[in-house]
Amino acid sequence: MGSHQHEPWLLENGNPKVLTREMRHGRTAHSKSSNSLRKKSDQTLVSKVPCATLRNVLLNLQEVILGTKLSILIPAIPAAIVAEYCGFGRPWVFVLSLLGLTPLAERVSFITEQVAFYTGPTVGGLLNATCGNVTELIIAIFALSSNKIAVVKYSLLGSILSNLLLVLGTSLLCGGIANVRLEQKYDRRQGDVNSLMLLLALLCYLLPMLFKYSAASAALTVDPSLHLSRASSIVMLIAYVVYIIFQLWTHRQLFEAEDEDEDDNNGSDDEQAVIGLWSGIAWLIGMTVFIALLSEYVVDTIEDASDSWGLSVSFLSIILLPIVGNAAEHAGAIIFAFKNKLDISLGVALGSATQIAMFVVPLCVIVAWTMGIKMDLNFNILETGSVALAIIVTSFTLQGGTSHYMKGLILLLCYIVIGACFFVERTPLNQGDVTNVIPNGVLSA
Repeated sequence: MGSHQHEPWLLENGNPKVLTREMRHGRTAHSKSSNSLRKKSDQTLVSKVPCATLRNVLLNLQEVILGTKLSILIPAIPAAIVAEYCGFGRPWVFVLSLLGLTPLAERVSFITEQVAFYTGPTVGGLLNATCGNVTELIIAIFALSSNKIAVVKYSLLGSILSNLLLVLGTSLLCGGIANVRLEQKYDRRQGDVNSLMLLLALLCYLLPMLFKYSAASAALTVDPSLHLSRASSIVMLIAYVVYIIFQLWTHRQLFEAEDEDEDDNNGSDDEQAVIGLWSGIAWLIGMTVFIALLSEYVVDTIEDASDSWGLSVSFLSIILLPIVGNAAEHAGAIIFAFKNKLDISLGVALGSATQIAMFVVPLCVIVAWTMGIKMDLNFNILETGSVALAIIVTSFTLQGGTSHYMKGLILLLCYIVIGACFFVERTPLNQGDVTNVIPNGVLSA
């Protein structure tokens, strides 16, 4: 690697642009998790191209397109576009779009980390915090534009459940089995902060739902519940901004993905920028465009896939969308659990759940408000109850600061039971914004 020639756009004062010790310690669990799925590209052939401009373009393409173990799924992106324009079966468009979103989500994490080489750890962390769940946010915005509020609510709640129970549960289970003779420890302080944030989000979800049962007629509480949801969303967004300040500035040490052994064993080659700043920004914009396109396909075809497969939209949105959309991040968390690095696994699972619950959900409410769409925080009894139990069970699981495979198994079994519940449920999608069905006994009382 010592003979590798660095392009001018990868140089800083004549030396390769590298990640300093301070910046390495500022890397988040999300960036470390996604890094586990990356692979080095052999640049021997490309470096022999005589034209510098063409060589730079090919190097960019090689690093971005082939620099991931998920590159095998990248052909699904053009396949989904072709299937849409050629009028293939709508379920095929849905499947191909979901598969195409998987490498795109991982590549966005890679690009934001590359941009962080030039912006510093704080701005890089802010980029990761903003772009960490860009797929869910874009899908939600397209669903809102199509007035499919149920899909928005289902998919976002599904992401929270998936991170808290499936990802964390699988990580603790696999890590416990792989290190069965070791006592797995983690810093519970990060979990305490995230648990508090999730409990605040749960309160904001519960009140609009309970509000409908406080009056003799549910119709009388529609507008007050909507106003309460919008006010709660503003509160959650303010709390999330403070959380970002807490995470990136005042208490950064609680959220840093520490891996001293890797820092000592790996050379600086592993920590060098492979694309330039403006190339990274251009790639980030391009990736966002493709995510938006595939997200639109997913939203447009989810009902057709539901009818074709005989599965409810709630099951597809709550279970399938989060699993496939975040597969790369989830796999990274499990890999680090195998390596007995639970702090990174916890950072991925709890960080994503907190971001969805405290940022993406309230942001969707505010965006819907600006679009003239009445979206509230009432997620139905079944959905809200599932999230409440997931948050409570996860909080109890993380209390001790140590882990074993039994804890992971319990979380995973909870997810399986909840998944089975939504598998057998048949909720019509055209019931508006997932309004609650009030039991007759409540109204008659």
